[in-house]
Amino acid sequence: MAYTDIDKSDDYFNTVLYTGQEPSNKAVTVGFQPDWIWIKQRSGAEQHHIEDSVRGVENTIRSNSTDAEVDRGSNGIQSFDSNGFTAGGGDDINSNGGTFVSWNWLAGGTASSNTDGSITSSVSANTTAGFSILTRTGTGSNGTVGHGLGVAPKVIINKDINSGSSWWGVYHESLGNTNAIYLNTTNATDANVAYWNNTSPTSSVFSVGTNSISNASGGTYVSYCFAEKKGFSKFGSYTGNGNADGTFVYTGFKPAFLLVKDTGGSGEGWEILDGTRSPFNVADKRLRADSSSAESTGSNYYVDFLSNGFKQRNTQTSSNGSGSTYIYMAFAESPFTTSTGIPTTAR
Repeated sequence: MAYTDIDKSDDYFNTVLYTGQEPSNKAVTVGFQPDWIWIKQRSGAEQHHIEDSVRGVENTIRSNSTDAEVDRGSNGIQSFDSNGFTAGGGDDINSNGGTFVSWNWLAGGTASSNTDGSITSSVSANTTAGFSILTRTGTGSNGTVGHGLGVAPKVIINKDINSGSSWWGVYHESLGNTNAIYLNTTNATDANVAYWNNTSPTSSVFSVGTNSISNASGGTYVSYCFAEKKGFSKFGSYTGNGNADGTFVYTGFKPAFLLVKDTGGSGEGWEILDGTRSPFNVADKRLRADSSSAESTGSNYYVDFLSNGFKQRNTQTSSNGSGSTYIYMAFAESPFTTSTGIPTTAR
């Protein structure tokens, strides 16, 4: 029996903390050359900063905003390095004395053309980790897009990077193929068959309809695609119980990163917790993907990261409201049991 696909999770995903040193550039060690870098200042109210190797250095988009991609020049990421990255002088990634978190994923390096779908894409894929980054041009008509993963993705995050008014559209398997939810807002799930053409992803392509969050004519899109890998990543849903002895969610690994969203409650944001900012239980240091706010700490955000999943330890509607439904994305610190049968230790 295979316990996990990946024994050493931080070869593919790693959370790194650092302190800024503007005006000097900051070399940040990740442990591999990352392809997707998501940075947030913890100590101040700065916007999220997202760059990837497919779009290239200095080109920034923000999960908390509809802003189009901006070339930040010397204020962006200056290089994707063999063991990390180098941050330039921007306050959102390197303000002097500011504290930062960087979440880093490994895709497949240099992108290549993919013609599996009716819309040609440029794809960087890591089939081992179940993660790909792709860019494409929207057509405004129903179509399909090659993702390069070899198995169907369970989460797809889209942004039209040329539009300053386009929301971030998220496909999540738990919501179904007629629904989308928006990474940059607190909105509840929205139903519209024009998002994903009422069609679930396959092992080679995902479908897009005529809605602007997924396929505006002439739009330039970046898509981040995630397939589940046993012992490394899990994308699902759970129901809250409104109790500090909250819902337990089995993942099959000790989480390193957790992103949670209330699907039905407008006004509740996308909560991000990780085991690096909170190395001991309870984890209580929250950032929000939809907000530029500084890091918050307190009992409202309590979560236990366990050897085989996570357990909510709060009564808040943002993550554990009684009867509310939540979607999540989780990545591993270590599998519950390695491929050789060695169990992980509790926190």
